[in-house]
Amino acid sequence: MEIAEPMVRKIEDTPKALGQFEKEISGESKEILAEFPTVYIHSWEDTDEYEVYIGESNDVFRRSREHFEVSQKDPNSWQRKMRDKGGSLYILGHEHFNKSLTLDVENCLMQYMISVPKVRQIHNLRGNPQNHYYPMGELSEVVSKAWSRLNRDNRELFPDESLLRSLAIFKSSPLHKLTEEQFDARKRIIERLKKALEGGKRGQLIFVEGEAGTGKTVLNSSTFYEIFCLAKEGKFNLGSKGLRCCLLVNHEEQVHVYEQIVKKLGLTDQYEDLVAKPTSFINHHSADDPVDIIFVDEAHLLLTQGRQSYQGKNQLEDIIARAKVTVVMFDENQILTTEAYWEQQLLNHYRSQARESGNYIHLYSQLRMHAGEEMMNWIDAFSKKRQIEPIPEPTEDYCIRIFSNPGEMESEIREKAEADSTPLSRMIATYDWEYKANKRPSDHLETYWNVIVGEWKMPWNYQCKAELTQRERAQIREQAWAEQRHTINEVGSTFTIQGFDLNYAGLILGPSVKYRKGRVVFDPSKSCNAKAVQNRTLSDGSKEKFGQILLQHEVRVLMTRAVDGLFIYACDEQLREALLKARR
Repeated sequence: MEIAEPMVRKIEDTPKALGQFEKEISGESKEILAEFPTVYIHSWEDTDEYEVYIGESNDVFRRSREHFEVSQKDPNSWQRKMRDKGGSLYILGHEHFNKSLTLDVENCLMQYMISVPKVRQIHNLRGNPQNHYYPMGELSEVVSKAWSRLNRDNRELFPDESLLRSLAIFKSSPLHKLTEEQFDARKRIIERLKKALEGGKRGQLIFVEGEAGTGKTVLNSSTFYEIFCLAKEGKFNLGSKGLRCCLLVNHEEQVHVYEQIVKKLGLTDQYEDLVAKPTSFINHHSADDPVDIIFVDEAHLLLTQGRQSYQGKNQLEDIIARAKVTVVMFDENQILTTEAYWEQQLLNHYRSQARESGNYIHLYSQLRMHAGEEMMNWIDAFSKKRQIEPIPEPTEDYCIRIFSNPGEMESEIREKAEADSTPLSRMIATYDWEYKANKRPSDHLETYWNVIVGEWKMPWNYQCKAELTQRERAQIREQAWAEQRHTINEVGSTFTIQGFDLNYAGLILGPSVKYRKGRVVFDPSKSCNAKAVQNRTLSDGSKEKFGQILLQHEVRVLMTRAVDGLFIYACDEQLREALLKARR
């Protein structure tokens, strides 16, 4: 049965316009907008950007008047901003709206609005996603139809839904409706945080482990934001300095994503230094004055030895010393460099410390990839067991395809990137071709450092930006690599796309990935990733190489980026033949 179109009405956001609208509506419009629960959006423009508030109410006229009254009394309220700037009020109704459905629609719209590039801030505290109710199955279609109507009115404020859902900020947003596994994990973390802060102990560790795509980043951002919401409601026992909480990630692009999130949620109006890279945090904070809570996303990227900017021995150890409680999100299979390599006894020490305190959480559900169990088993066999098994038949949701020519694969990826539903389709590769930032290629006839396979070549990431105008560069400043349209002309690496999603990935397995005697082989001598193949000095002073396992991790990270499908071309002839034979 087809779901009816939502009713969407737009009026000037003033008491006079509201009163006039209330007098004029009649018939079905009056029933659905005045007598049913509704969802509404206040929006106003300020310096070429928008601020918004999304709400739901059983009486939108009464609720709107309450907002107008606040605007008269409180000069620091968002309602005063709304009144002074002037704006629009959108009212959304539907014949099936009940309290639970409107709460979920409100939550979805908040999730969308935080992802809109032109939205500076949303003024809600947090959403209230619902569990089971009737008609929960209609939520997605109702939201899509409502958003489509809004999009027709203002494409800048309400961009295409498919575009929003592909953005890194959408994927990392704390406003996602959590799975049962994530919700239980967040509840446990918050309970442990409250207990730890009330007990006054320092150096406590909560260790969350899960493979790529199990929802660690969403859990991390959701818990981080919930802490601030609870603090605002007075539900934490805090000292005179108030809540001191920081989110760390050792990945430049993910830092930018989190900075956008905390800004759009208005947290930067109240708090400073909310998001940072680990080295910066350690260098600017003393263990003598610990913060309350530190969240560490992508903790497998933390350094476990010193380098020029970081003079310590282990970043996690230094972070724990500077916090009452540290929450880490960790995946051992995504460790990519010798400077981040964990000696097993040290890693097990932190796991055991968390387990003994009841602070160890493991996530299992695969949330990123639309691949079924057969597809995941194939990727696991290749990237963990070093085996090539028969490739499963494509499904409606996911496919694995093998190519005999990189140019053909590039053409397919370009075609996918042109589709509205799969714009984040990009070429990626193992780091087996030379690339040096801020230096010209050794062959001065070449403009860029390229990935080269026979006659085919394509520039490595972060180079084609030089061809853009200053204005074009400003427009993409806060976008992740894959979100920038010109990067369809580049090849991404693990350093570009780790922690991010693609729709389709065209993966070139370079010369470091081979097939010999029925096994996948990782050859460090063919890799250009010095951080993976150089010696590592261990705690006992001995030196050891971990290139094979780190290159194996690199391939797994690359193979688990795509939501909708994985395309593969192998440079090694024996590997290419084995993959082509594995097609059913």
